[in-house]
Amino acid sequence: MADGKKVYHVSKRPSDGKWTVKFAGGEKVIKLFDTKVEALAYADQLAANQDGTVIARASKGAHAGKFHKR
Repeated sequence: MADGKKVYHVSKRPSDGKWTVKFAGGEKVIKLFDTKVEALAYADQLAANQDGTVIARASKGAHAGKFHKR
């Protein structure tokens, strides 16, 4: 990232329904979770420790598939 901040993506993996935490643009999963709440809590903790940002993908409703910044 140009500003030096790390960006973490939280999204649901279609193959098994697990929630993933990854670096933005990265292929490797940092950690898997059964629920979105757990994944977001972990990503928020990483972002707080690294002066970063969390971007989560909506899984339901009108915004399904879209990212939102936390």
